[in-house]
Amino acid sequence: MLRRLAVATLDANWEHDHTVPSRTLYPHQWSWDSAFVAVGLAHVRPERAWRELESLFRAQWADGRVPHIVFNPRLPVGAYFPGPEFWASERAADAPAALTSAIVQPPVHALAAWLAYLRVPSDAAHAALRRLYPRLVAQQRYLATRRDVGGGGLACVVHPWESGLDNSPAWDKPMAVVPADAAVMRAYRRHDTAHAPAAHRPTDLDYARYVAIVASYRDAAYRDDDLAGRHPFLVECPLFNAAAGVAEHALARIAPLVGADPGPHRERAARITDALVRRLYDPATRTFQPRDLRTGRLLPARTVLGLAPLILPDLPAPQVEAVVAEARSARFGLAARMDRPLPSHDRTAPDFEPLRYWRGPSWMNINWLVRRGLLTHGRADLAAGLARSMVGLVAGAGCHEYFHPDTGAGLGSPAFGWTAALLLDLLADGRDPDAGG
Repeated sequence: MLRRLAVATLDANWEHDHTVPSRTLYPHQWSWDSAFVAVGLAHVRPERAWRELESLFRAQWADGRVPHIVFNPRLPVGAYFPGPEFWASERAADAPAALTSAIVQPPVHALAAWLAYLRVPSDAAHAALRRLYPRLVAQQRYLATRRDVGGGGLACVVHPWESGLDNSPAWDKPMAVVPADAAVMRAYRRHDTAHAPAAHRPTDLDYARYVAIVASYRDAAYRDDDLAGRHPFLVECPLFNAAAGVAEHALARIAPLVGADPGPHRERAARITDALVRRLYDPATRTFQPRDLRTGRLLPARTVLGLAPLILPDLPAPQVEAVVAEARSARFGLAARMDRPLPSHDRTAPDFEPLRYWRGPSWMNINWLVRRGLLTHGRADLAAGLARSMVGLVAGAGCHEYFHPDTGAGLGSPAFGWTAALLLDLLADGRDPDAGG
């Protein structure tokens, strides 16, 4: 029954060559959503999995960036905020002909391509890998060169939206110094609060700051030179860079299949892991935390971002032990038997909000990544407990965008793409007791 629900959700969200996250709030193509959706589609619609990834990469910029939104040109102006008229990406010399945003999201795409190939290693999948490989390499090159603002070997995000965890408490300190007035939002019509209570979403002041950060980037024609001298938000994110490291590991597996050398990918993966430990691991708190490049300081909020480096297969044993201990603490509640998946923020913190977007709710994609990390580092017992809790969420509430971390109630948009896709991946994994293992 759950498998049928997931397949029906993905089929209903299919839009000629890609999947929309939902038919309510998100009518376009989102970058890391498409990667997660491809992982699920590989189990049931493998040809669509490759179309999903290739449609996204057709909108790749000349500099290698993969935009976080590819807009559907058939939709009317104002159908979504912020839409293409807000981004005005045509101001940038490297922008494609397609209508896109100008920022990126965590680079989980190479991992998705590798997993899709492993699921169905057909001639068609091999041909798709050959087409995607140079684009995936260009994506990684962009992040490693244009975005290494701190000079320490890590990519920085230039907007909270790039992290994927839009209004996480992790960003409160750097966001607080972005000059903005909530009144600026009177010039725009937010669509998110028409589909979810305002108390569940970022505030108008948050959105005013989001707009101000984009305006700063847009005024510079989305160039990445001199970001340190002019851009108001520059942060090295643990999840974003862990994804970049895993991408290099995936590319090292893909490279021999397409006649390329895996060695440089392995070397870059090792450098990213080393930089993550050196720059973002805090020995005092024994967790990973983002670094604000404006101040040079680690940001104090303990969020699920700090658990993401577990997905790196070469994460050193002391950091693996520390991350697992953090996940098992009262802040997150990981256990071999658990009722609910990990929340997105420390549930013991005074600013924990179980209903507000990324400030407490549970999300399938982040839990899926952490589960992969647990399996990578030999913690099958904890991975099984996490998988059971994730499947239980959907069994109880359906394929929602996110979930109440205590009650399991579905929140945000219903019939959400990546929730359905990653449920399929869980159900197909023989190590998951809910898949008959």
